[in-house]
Amino acid sequence: MAAAKPGWRTFRDLPDLLRLLGVRLLSQYAEGLFQAGLGTAIVFNPERNATPAAIATGLAVLLVPYSVIGPFAGALLDRWDRRRVFIVANLVRAVLIAACAAVLASGAGETAIFIVALAVGGAGRFVASGLSAALPHVVDRPHLVAVNSLTTTLGAGATALGASTAVGLRALFGSDDVGGAGVLAGAVLVAILGALLATRFRAGVLGPDHDVSGKHEKPETALSDVATGLAHGALAAWRAPSVTAALTGMGAHRIVFGFNTLMLLLLTRHHFTDGTLGLAGFGAIAGAVAAGMFVAAVLTPLAVARWGRRNTVVGALVAACLTQLTVLTLNFPVLVAAAALLGLAGQVVKLSGDAAMQLDVPDERRGQVFAFQDALFNVTFVGAVAFAAAVVPFDGVCRPLAGLGVLLYAVAVGLVVLLYRRTGTPEAAGASN
Repeated sequence: MAAAKPGWRTFRDLPDLLRLLGVRLLSQYAEGLFQAGLGTAIVFNPERNATPAAIATGLAVLLVPYSVIGPFAGALLDRWDRRRVFIVANLVRAVLIAACAAVLASGAGETAIFIVALAVGGAGRFVASGLSAALPHVVDRPHLVAVNSLTTTLGAGATALGASTAVGLRALFGSDDVGGAGVLAGAVLVAILGALLATRFRAGVLGPDHDVSGKHEKPETALSDVATGLAHGALAAWRAPSVTAALTGMGAHRIVFGFNTLMLLLLTRHHFTDGTLGLAGFGAIAGAVAAGMFVAAVLTPLAVARWGRRNTVVGALVAACLTQLTVLTLNFPVLVAAAALLGLAGQVVKLSGDAAMQLDVPDERRGQVFAFQDALFNVTFVGAVAFAAAVVPFDGVCRPLAGLGVLLYAVAVGLVVLLYRRTGTPEAAGASN
């Protein structure tokens, strides 16, 4: 049965859902503002001549907390009042971002900046995990899948808007360390607003439901269960061919996305030297990716309804493979168009995978599968960036790496087709319907 489509009335009639959406938008806007503000302060700062290795380290610092801390945050969020988590984590994040801004303004080296940024990412992960865990407490089940898709897409848009704001503020405050610190100060204010909005929830309304399980282990016991939970999540994903196939496609896309991200950062910084690119050029590429993701939110439900999840995922990966060929041109307008199409294709695979996990995985394993997906999503990206840093020259021109991306997409298409032929869930038989 198709999920009910959410509209404005859904949010109007559910004020806690509207508040939760507000917390998500503020949180992800602050995340985009912080990540882009810090990233541009390292990569596009004339006072710092960032190498590919330094850029890769920075990206790892910003994203690894989402893979390493995420599962542990999820375990603790099943035991703590999520309203309180939103308030405390946002305030802690605001303090840490302010500290990061101070370290940056002082002219400290990248190592000191990255250490503080790592702590910021850890605090942010508690907010992000709590948003997903709290959603079933503020929306009824018939609307859950559709509302999740909508809020996730709006959140991604808020992140992109935050990143775009960071680019604009850099032009206002300047491209040096002090200017970068000024951008981060904006993220401090947004994080505080998120904490203030979270105070509007009643205590306990966001869960967890302490009466459901009948027992609640101490936090240290919960943490010891995380590794087992991830293993169970991986096994549950393997038992659902639709989930395995989507995760395979998603993993391939994230690897290629990692390759492209480092190359494009370096290309816009060092290769395109006509005076019009640099930070603005990379901002245009990031905006194109975000636009493609928005289009995917509209097209994915239509494509799945018409062609089924299997054909939708395979078609998106084929389109990504063909689009990656155009990256070999190293032509800036072509790269912007390719970024939009790759953002579209990748988000189609992601949303199809989310639907598979929500529909084809047993409820008692669903959270573990999402945690496994979260780790896969970021570890593959960070690993790809690290690999790229070892082979990409200083100016970012590396056509063999772009060609490797084409090959990875092609291999992913073949693997996804084979995986969907396995039996194990109803989706295996009905994915093409």
